[in-house]
Amino acid sequence: MIRPVSIGYENLRIVHPRTLFRIVSSAVVLAICQAPAEAASCESLSSLKLTGTASVVAKTVQAGAFVSPEKKVSKAAAERYQKLPVFCRVIVTLTPTADSDIKVEVWMPLAGWNHKFQGEGNGGFAGSIPYGSMAGALAQGYATAGTDTGHEGDATDAAWALHHPEKIADFGYRGVHEMTAKAKEIAKAYFGRAPQESYFVGCSDGGREALMEAQRFPNDYDGILAGAPANYWTHLLSSGVDVSKTLLGTPGGYIPAAKIPAISAAVLAACDGQDGVKDGIVSQPPLCRFDPSKLLCKGAETDGCLTGPQVASLKELYQGGRTSTGAQIFPGFSPGGEEGDGGWKGWITGAEPGDSEGSQYVNGFFRFMVFNDPAWSYKTADIDASLRAADEKMASVLNSNDPNLTAFQKRGGKLIVYHGWSDAAIAPKNTIDYFQSVGSKLGPGDRNQFVRLYMVPGMQHCIGGPGPSMFGQFSVIAGKRPRDSIYLSLEKWVETGVAPGTIIATKLKEGDPSNAVEMTRPLCPYPEVAKYKGTGDTNDAARFVCRAGK
Repeated sequence: MIRPVSIGYENLRIVHPRTLFRIVSSAVVLAICQAPAEAASCESLSSLKLTGTASVVAKTVQAGAFVSPEKKVSKAAAERYQKLPVFCRVIVTLTPTADSDIKVEVWMPLAGWNHKFQGEGNGGFAGSIPYGSMAGALAQGYATAGTDTGHEGDATDAAWALHHPEKIADFGYRGVHEMTAKAKEIAKAYFGRAPQESYFVGCSDGGREALMEAQRFPNDYDGILAGAPANYWTHLLSSGVDVSKTLLGTPGGYIPAAKIPAISAAVLAACDGQDGVKDGIVSQPPLCRFDPSKLLCKGAETDGCLTGPQVASLKELYQGGRTSTGAQIFPGFSPGGEEGDGGWKGWITGAEPGDSEGSQYVNGFFRFMVFNDPAWSYKTADIDASLRAADEKMASVLNSNDPNLTAFQKRGGKLIVYHGWSDAAIAPKNTIDYFQSVGSKLGPGDRNQFVRLYMVPGMQHCIGGPGPSMFGQFSVIAGKRPRDSIYLSLEKWVETGVAPGTIIATKLKEGDPSNAVEMTRPLCPYPEVAKYKGTGDTNDAARFVCRAGK
């Protein structure tokens, strides 16, 4: 016999509403033994009827038996797949329009569900289901879902968009929303109850998707984690047209990858010690006053200096693309983090002229989305006309820079945004500009009730770089406590009302199989910055404190 439970109503006034809901719900279940609606078997979900859906295939995957259809699977991902528990895998094809072909997968644990749902974001032009992210969520007990957003291809490939406006809309906003709605229906049918909380996690294009969800579909998620968002898509890539003209179109303007170490060394010499600690990290790039002219060759050109046209290119990279009248299209890159695997060689200069990832995104966007002309080239493009066409044709579909988050705020949603100060793919100041625009629209006080921004010193695009860049940003894969995990801090905020404060970022020793910690640093809610206390180990986060930034 189950005895009635006293829940102490006199104490409920000080409990967060979501916690109160759980207490009351649990008490009711215990008191009257009310069971949830009857759950379905995994295979029976194949007969589930969902509107706008071409097919549903469900099957049980035994523990460790998942084989990824990805073209390339990293060793770490393969090991993660081998450790997965038994789960229900639902493969869905969504057709909200006649030209839509949105592939979605929903994974649900057969046992140990934590009663939460987590949607996973994409990168670049999407084109594949984020299996690795889904595996991390599933292993922690989440029901999870991912989508290719309506097409198949590499992250830098946009050829699928040529003359397919509905597919562009699926990529821009519809695919993730449709995935979310259908995944929740499937989860409810399988478990016999809807998820208690729903979260979305994404970086880069996934960050753009995350903000799109908050702005356009505020009821989809309770908590959203948006990293390095490409949310001002049309201006980000239009800026690339102007930068390309200088870097690649000006005679002698190209900066070879061999010169990046000299640029990095000069930046660190000028700005590394501004925060009182020399550690190879430019902690506060806005205070850095590095002058590229300092690198001008005094004699014969070497890898340790820049020619006049190369100095002009470097200045353009730091200031950002501009229109013919000098108006800024998009912020420039911050000094710091030029070197490394996630630095300028891959994103900006490439191993040779025109083969950088940045160039591929610019070409794909304008050739296949804006102008429907595979022969389009930045070399003959007019920057003003390119920007105008991008905004007129694609802003309403791809941009997620609307500062009006009122609907998301009113439904109790919580949003955390983060960006690495050393990002070589998306200029970090754009994220600060968006955060401030939300404050201008709603008022800083209202904004701070449900939005937080963390700027990460020394982090490149989403992860990596000279600074500590592991802080639980990829769902629950890293970080055991909210203080060590930005994602768990988001959950705590949603579920208990406790707003996030300082979060500890970690850097592991490179190549160390024991995963020994090299450095920890505090991440502070913007506009606060971490200040060294003046004594003790500078690799220890405890020797820093969050203070108001300049």
